Amino acid sequence: MTRTIVIIFILSISIIGACSDKGKDQEHTSVAQSSKESNVTSTEALQHIKDELNSTIPIKMPTMLPVAEDAFLTATTRAEENQIEIIFYESKEDLPINDLRLKDSATVIGRLLVKQYQSAEGASAQIAYNDFSQNGGQEVDLGYSIKGYQDAGAGSLWTGWNEGRWALATHTRTDNPEAGVQLAKQVVEYLESHMLPIPKQYGMAQLDVYQSGNLIVWQDEKLVYTLDSIKDPLQALEIATAFYQ
Repeated sequence: MTRTIVIIFILSISIIGACSDKGKDQEHTSVAQSSKESNVTSTEALQHIKDELNSTIPIKMPTMLPVAEDAFLTATTRAEENQIEIIFYESKEDLPINDLRLKDSATVIGRLLVKQYQSAEGASAQIAYNDFSQNGGQEVDLGYSIKGYQDAGAGSLWTGWNEGRWALATHTRTDNPEAGVQLAKQVVEYLESHMLPIPKQYGMAQLDVYQSGNLIVWQDEKLVYTLDSIKDPLQALEIATAFYQ
């Protein structure tokens, strides 16, 4: 009888220990899964942002955005009948999309505005496209057999040129003319190995030496894409080329 009790007692301890170990294993798995789930890639984050829009407007998203390794990519979104606005944020915390804390605790990467027009002609009218070779101005060599044309006025100096159906221009002040040319050369060199979205029909970019305002706009049939609120002109260019598909 005593021997039977001892055996039962030993079996009970073994079962309790096994259950305890199993519980620890389950707890460890749960933590691992939680950690893995929070490690969302930039591509996945962009898809989540697009899904959050819940819009019928057939927009394209960039394939990546420049985010620090220790930061999270998130956004605020707003969808209307014919317009979508996404403000991309870099956050030190893993904050959900459209979290109210983003405006105070995160850094804006850039804003994407997409408007849908009733016709391609209506969309085309929104693009301030220039053929700079027809506008005159002082010629400047930008490298890679591309000529730029400079135009000055009201303290500003613009260096403009065309690549395909894109009209690009850099802005500086007249007291710092070389900075505009240098930025233009950097853009031309970057575009030798990176592609801007193929516009249907045209696209334009205004890039500012002083990071006071960068604007990139292009048409895709009835849609007009606008990228702004990006301080660094080369980063604006990097984001725009991430739309090429």
